[in-house]
Amino acid sequence: MRSETRTARQTETVLRTENLNVYYGNFLALRNINMDIHKNKITSFIGPSGCGKSTLLRCYNRLNDLIKTFRAEGKVHYNNQDLYAAHIDPVEVRRQIGMVFQRPNPFPKSIYDNITFGPRINGYKGDMDELVERSLRQAALWDEAKDKLKQSGLSLSGGQQQRLCIARAIAVQPEVILMDEPASALDPISTLRIEELLQELKQQYTIVIVTHNMQQASRVSDMTAFFNVEPTEKGGRIGYLVEYDKTEAIFQAPQEEATQQYVSGRFG
Repeated sequence: MRSETRTARQTETVLRTENLNVYYGNFLALRNINMDIHKNKITSFIGPSGCGKSTLLRCYNRLNDLIKTFRAEGKVHYNNQDLYAAHIDPVEVRRQIGMVFQRPNPFPKSIYDNITFGPRINGYKGDMDELVERSLRQAALWDEAKDKLKQSGLSLSGGQQQRLCIARAIAVQPEVILMDEPASALDPISTLRIEELLQELKQQYTIVIVTHNMQQASRVSDMTAFFNVEPTEKGGRIGYLVEYDKTEAIFQAPQEEATQQYVSGRFG
């Protein structure tokens, strides 16, 4: 397995996995993951279905905890703190490490209340109007939404709803934003707008994105991790990390043959 380049290792690490194994019951879903996620970079996870991309993403903010059979071995560090230590509050983890899902999922509330929901729960004492405007501006939605803040978030188009979900994630002031195929349900124009938005957001946030779109990964990410699956004797499949490097290296000069085959479209 090829890991980060020397230049990448010199950047600040926000998230780190060390010998991470993920189980669902007795089933090993993800094997021996060692990788660093770098501050103010966009990191893409690519690979065929079932290779553990989304599973790893959800390890970073402990969403997998909601699955009863989930079990993790090894370490997941966030700013050098063990995320799975007994004293760590998963709710606080999810405030610091936000998630945007594959399909837009606005709450059945007004645009304004979608943005303020998280801050209110977290006891935000500042100016809510200012927070709503700032969050919507950061998500490139303010100009389209400023005159209809009392309307339902569900009244927006699909692309606008996804940007609203991004604004909602931003509103609680996280450090990291995880995105699980955030543009897969959108039209090409909305997808391009999301990709442009990611470039703006990485100035303030660390972003990790799961995508099946090779062109998207090559366009938006600074780092790319390629995952693959290994069949087991019992017919199962175990996900593992094949190669992790700067995006241009993964797409133009990968070290592993499997990576070359995948990014060139020969399988997956």
